[in-house]
Amino acid sequence: MRYKGIGIGLALAATWTALPVVAQVEVGRFDYGKMWTFEYPPAEYFTETYGFDATSEWFERARLSALRIPGCSASFVSPSGLLVTNHHCVRGAIASVNRPGEMLVDTGFYASSLEQERRIPRFYADQLVAVDDVTDEVFAALDQADTDAARTEARQQSFGRIQTRLAERHAALGGQVRVQIIGLYNGGRYSAYVFRRFTDVRLVFAVELKMQHFGGDPDNFTYPRYALDFAFLRVYGEDGDPLETDHYFELSLEGVQEGDVVFVIGNPGATRRLNTVAQLEFQRDLSVPARVQYYTTRLAALREFYTANPDASEAVNVRNSALSVSNSLKAYSGRLAALKDPAILARKRAAEHELQAEIAHHPELSTRYGDLLAQIAQIQDGRRELAAPAAAFDQLGRAGRESSLLLRALAAYSYLSARNGAARLDTVAALRSRLLEIGDLPSALDALLLEERLADFERALGGDHPLTHVALGGKNARDAAADLRAGSVLASSASTQRAVSEGTLTSSDPAMTLVAALIPVYSEFRRQDAPLTARERQLASELGRARFAVYGRDVPPDGSSSPRITDGVVRGYEYNGTKAPPYTTFFGVYDRFSSHGPGTDWDLANRWLTPPPGFDLRTPLNFVSTADTYGGNSGSPAVTPGLALVGLNFDRNIEGLSRDFIYLPERGRNIMVDVRAIRASLDHVYDAHRIVMEFETGQLYRTEAEADAARR
Repeated sequence: MRYKGIGIGLALAATWTALPVVAQVEVGRFDYGKMWTFEYPPAEYFTETYGFDATSEWFERARLSALRIPGCSASFVSPSGLLVTNHHCVRGAIASVNRPGEMLVDTGFYASSLEQERRIPRFYADQLVAVDDVTDEVFAALDQADTDAARTEARQQSFGRIQTRLAERHAALGGQVRVQIIGLYNGGRYSAYVFRRFTDVRLVFAVELKMQHFGGDPDNFTYPRYALDFAFLRVYGEDGDPLETDHYFELSLEGVQEGDVVFVIGNPGATRRLNTVAQLEFQRDLSVPARVQYYTTRLAALREFYTANPDASEAVNVRNSALSVSNSLKAYSGRLAALKDPAILARKRAAEHELQAEIAHHPELSTRYGDLLAQIAQIQDGRRELAAPAAAFDQLGRAGRESSLLLRALAAYSYLSARNGAARLDTVAALRSRLLEIGDLPSALDALLLEERLADFERALGGDHPLTHVALGGKNARDAAADLRAGSVLASSASTQRAVSEGTLTSSDPAMTLVAALIPVYSEFRRQDAPLTARERQLASELGRARFAVYGRDVPPDGSSSPRITDGVVRGYEYNGTKAPPYTTFFGVYDRFSSHGPGTDWDLANRWLTPPPGFDLRTPLNFVSTADTYGGNSGSPAVTPGLALVGLNFDRNIEGLSRDFIYLPERGRNIMVDVRAIRASLDHVYDAHRIVMEFETGQLYRTEAEADAARR
């Protein structure tokens, strides 16, 4: 039985009155957010709240015009496959199409003809063509299993059957079909998403990094903001021609004003709004501080390298990695601040008490779900006991942020164990190949990353731990890392290749000695952590089922990188004793440049140093709204009720970092690039008339000359 429609914030009966302290805290209607799914479209709410007819056809057009790209979102803006997204979403893709001597991330790119559009390797764009609620089918399998292991097996088998069936149903898409099953409400519901995947995607236009990242790390997660964060790509069909599509967003010429409603369509990443208070307290006390420390130390290492080696060929990639780590550090720091906010925890606690009271009020729910919160709290006690090794091994083995020496040592340990243990020859050969495929980081950077991993052991496990003794040998982390690199054949890919070929790689290598001490500690941690993780996942799924039974679709699920639509209003806000405006203009770009000067994070690309004739500095550049966005929403189209594109989501303000746990529209804002800024810069600064004419007329122009002739 479901109890849909029991509103959050509803006054409760006797059970609620027994909690006078909690009852004084106001729980907001949308504390769990507004990340609405397309399978449960909030048609009635949109229609009643914003005064337009939110029909099924409206939602379908919005869904088919939006796209998911790796880690981000995008949208079609012409019937010829032209799509727009954030520059920072495709920074790696831009670098991947560099030709000898080019630095397109820095210089920008414009394909002035169709033939100059460059195919991006290993890139794709997914269009959601269908979605099915498959909850009953999955639960029918899960509810027959009586252990966590059996439930995992049952889940995988049911997923396989569903994916096969839906792939056959959509066989007309051929090799383009992708079926993904995603758990909503922490596994309280399941939906099967059928995507059409486009793999021929080409770069059309990209601004310079200085304009996309204007303000640098200091401006990240802040507002007012002045970033021109956009890029254009094009999807090509299987015939090699630009894709013809009936679904796309036209760009608005009017833009938005304060008070206007916008709908942001994209793929928000995993949030933790449905976590229990016990889980949030564990994150506040241990796991999030550990992650902040990890990102702090790795960012320092990356910056130390590229500051000392600005002209090194690897410096660009290291700088891009530093930008990513810096973004993560600021995000986790904001999450930690939110978790330490007693008002937020009080609201979460009040909502939890309300849910518990509703479960207790209905015997059929209480019997199955009544002690879930207590069981989840008990899991957190176990996690606290494992917090030290969890911090010591955080992100262990992550390529690009882990020493290549340590990566090789871990791979070599598996290889030697298999070889000496008389494993199958094909297994030994595969492990050997994996070891030899590990490339080299710059030696100076490798030393810095190795130093930080050794320091992790001491910081988390303590100086007296056996692993710390082996790792440091009585030295400080920097000296220990230097000695390890000097004494191990695994310090470079070349010396590793020789040692493997000559058979001289042995367990006596100092890096192997370190890994031999590391593996038992890590394995024991994983042995204890795995059942906790599996049990917590099962309990969270049960709590999700309970929550859905109580609130139904009135409470949207957490973010899950699945397609969502969220609503908000363009609105400034009070901050730092003043008021942030609803939008900024290009005047602010030149004010920041003049105030901070060349060589700073507010430096300008050369073509922007002098505004061209006809360029109106009053043009809106960035604007904010109350829409509920999160990581993964970068590049998301912001559209009007008429589905006209008015902006591209690219960030949140610092107050919005609490959205990992709670949606507070009075504090947080999402930040968007205004389409008026996109059009003005393309037209007056970049002379990219071929793009402007395409999204204005809906016609495809193969050359700039052809577009210019049409303009005349």
